[in-house]
Amino acid sequence: MAAPVKVAIISPNQGAYGGLEAYVLALARFLAGRPDIKVRLVFKRVKGFKLRSELSAMVEQAGIQAEFVRRAGWDLARTAAWADVVHVQNASPDVVLLARIFARPIVVTIHFNFLMPSSLHKVLWRLAAMAAHERLYVSSFVRRTWEGETRRAHSRMVHSFCGQPGEGLPPGERRGFAFVGRWVENKGVDILVRAYGRAKLDRQRWPLRLMGTGPMEAEVRRSVAGPAAAGIEILGFVPDERKTEVIRHSKWMVVPPQTNEDLGLVPFEARCFGVPCIVTRDGGLPEAAGHEALLCEPGSAESLRAALERAAGMGEEEYAARSARTKDELRSQLTPMEFYPELYSTLAGSRRCKP
Repeated sequence: MAAPVKVAIISPNQGAYGGLEAYVLALARFLAGRPDIKVRLVFKRVKGFKLRSELSAMVEQAGIQAEFVRRAGWDLARTAAWADVVHVQNASPDVVLLARIFARPIVVTIHFNFLMPSSLHKVLWRLAAMAAHERLYVSSFVRRTWEGETRRAHSRMVHSFCGQPGEGLPPGERRGFAFVGRWVENKGVDILVRAYGRAKLDRQRWPLRLMGTGPMEAEVRRSVAGPAAAGIEILGFVPDERKTEVIRHSKWMVVPPQTNEDLGLVPFEARCFGVPCIVTRDGGLPEAAGHEALLCEPGSAESLRAALERAAGMGEEEYAARSARTKDELRSQLTPMEFYPELYSTLAGSRRCKP
């Protein structure tokens, strides 16, 4: 029997838990269950790193051993030398350089768009991306910002979501709206609170549950203290099991950033259970939310208010059909998890066959 392919998953990290961390933990957990793969998960500490309790808790819950290492340090070099394949999240020049030094095949998953101002860092990221053996973009929006309209060789779009459709609740047993995400500027939690406060709807039948935490938490809590925000429940940071239950019990997931969102994993999580989404026309979000989503304008509380009212006024038959379609569409949209070990094995095999 051939030796297992050793895969190093390396991801930049500031110490917080978010969509990128959820993705690499899910991928590492899947690979750890395969006899043909040996996986090592490494978080590369970047500027401003401060390990937060929620990340530690989610790593422990995943049952995966994870290392936290310095940039361009000895531990990172040792990991690159150990691996048969290096799978780096974003085109980190130091990781790509080390993998090239040790002649290791490189897979880079690019999670962020290339719309930032020109700089030396931007040039280095592009060179690092071009040096990879396979480039995986999390959305067509992200790929276009890097490569334009014409797809280049060894480049493909693979949504960075490792879940699969699950058993949802019957539409008649669901209630209200849900939001989950970092409470930071431009993620839209403050706009959502304003829009919900202005919406003309039955707040008993259509509550709004807010999950997450972040720098804006105090501001949001102050804004929901008044009578206009009746129906809002702040749950704060919740573990995955609780988050899943809230999503399954909700009729709509609301994702309202104005950030040129690269993809957005929350719509995928919701659609796994047949929960359709209300999203802004922002970056890759419409891709993640699918054709059954209700769209609104980024940064506009009035546009979001109208979407909330439209959702609340939708008939049960139309909603049930939309719920079924958004889940069915997801099945053909997601890349099977088996894609990753097949890719790693192909790359490792090519390296091992070289004289």
